[in-house]
Amino acid sequence: MFDDRSAYPHPDEFKVVRPEYSDPEDEGDDVIAIIEIAPFKVLGYSATRPGARRAALYEAAKKYRSYHPGYRIESPFPSEFEDADGKTWTRVPAGKRDELGDYTFEDEEGEDSADIEQMLLWDVRPEPVFEDEDE
Repeated sequence: MFDDRSAYPHPDEFKVVRPEYSDPEDEGDDVIAIIEIAPFKVLGYSATRPGARRAALYEAAKKYRSYHPGYRIESPFPSEFEDADGKTWTRVPAGKRDELGDYTFEDEEGEDSADIEQMLLWDVRPEPVFEDEDE
């Protein structure tokens, strides 16, 4: 029988730890979030503190999977969403991700794609959807 225990903490354990941040000293540098459960540490890079935290949590899940190959990493993004800039992001089918990346989107230059790590670095976020109060 497979034993799912290891010394590496489950990714959910990193969610309850407050990150330390290394803010950029120069304009244009990335914020770094550091989440530590001694002796393990994960780092996340992004344009903002919330984005850096999400990136660090994603890195924790990837590291956990290296110890537990059966662990399924969930995308931190919905399969399709619109961001604050009005771009629609669509999850690429699993068989095409090596070629196209994890998500496709359309911008002024046409259709493009990005992997999850790049989206976290850019601090892409789904635009909140609010229920219409009149309904």
